[in-house]
Amino acid sequence: MHGRDPALQRLLEQVRGACDKKAALEIRGGGTKRFYGGAPRGELLDITALTGVTSYEPSELVVTARAGTPLAALEAELAAQGQCLPFEPPRLAPGGTVGGMVAAGLCGPARASRGAVRDYVLGVTLLNGRAEVLTFGGQVMKNVAGYDVSRLMAGSLGVLGVICEVSLKVLPVPPASATLVFEMDEAQAIRQLNAWAGQPLPLNASAWHRGRLSLRLAGARAAVRTAVQQLGGAELAPEAADAWWTALRDQQHAFFVLGEPELACGECLWRLSVPDTTAPLGLPGDGLVEGGGAQRWCRTTAPAQQVREAAARAGGHATLYRAADKSSGVFAPLAGPLMRIHRGLKQAFDPAGVFNPGRLYSDL
Repeated sequence: MHGRDPALQRLLEQVRGACDKKAALEIRGGGTKRFYGGAPRGELLDITALTGVTSYEPSELVVTARAGTPLAALEAELAAQGQCLPFEPPRLAPGGTVGGMVAAGLCGPARASRGAVRDYVLGVTLLNGRAEVLTFGGQVMKNVAGYDVSRLMAGSLGVLGVICEVSLKVLPVPPASATLVFEMDEAQAIRQLNAWAGQPLPLNASAWHRGRLSLRLAGARAAVRTAVQQLGGAELAPEAADAWWTALRDQQHAFFVLGEPELACGECLWRLSVPDTTAPLGLPGDGLVEGGGAQRWCRTTAPAQQVREAAARAGGHATLYRAADKSSGVFAPLAGPLMRIHRGLKQAFDPAGVFNPGRLYSDL
């Protein structure tokens, strides 16, 4: 995609100009995840003109798409071949792009069983802060050799550079699925999920909220059918199951919806990552458990310090996902050695600090 691509040339010129002026640029595609991370600032660098699936080999389970390609368009092309993005990226709203999906690194309900975004990134073409177009892994920057640069882009929120094109591993849609519902409290649900995890079951996703545990099975028809008979519970009709998991994946379930009144009252949505065997954290407010117990969502007015300390005591960390006031920081503070690595990478890729300053950490 190098050559005389006019969309890429426009981006190159804008980045060169920003470097010369040491001006900030806010990288944006559809803007559906603009709320995530620190407040974006800088002149808009619009990547939506970089569109199109440039290579797709269904038999090889690999697709390459430009960063501005609508996520919905990519998923439709995969679905026509009976394939999918198994990590179920949240779509949140219409207009999300492939580049934004990778840069945010967010996953849906199947993350615990199928892996994260970074596990499916095979390669990227990147526009760095020196206005150079680099392809990984082909051309390797000397001062970042040893890093899997393609995977570094997942969750980087654009602070290292502009994703121009990405190659992804895809998988076939499972031939069968079923959703079972159980009535139990949070502690029971966590224990049960861990017990099931030790059994040869086709577990695909789970979610507990307000006394109801939903379990999705997916895989070979015989395996799903046997598991349904073995586990019991109430089986949801396929249409109802699809609606439930889609609402959860795209965060359209009422639990995730924070409007102006709630935000104005100091209510925040936190995402906590903890060991999957961790007992209920006891935080005030409403909670939702995903990822076999390893991902705990909390909708609360509790102070940030209380939430972060609860996660740390469990051996995990907390992310301030949605809030009106993010002055306490969005992501968990990093230990000194890790922050030095982050700063070193930022210096290597974007020495002038042009891209998305403050989006990941205040000094990056």
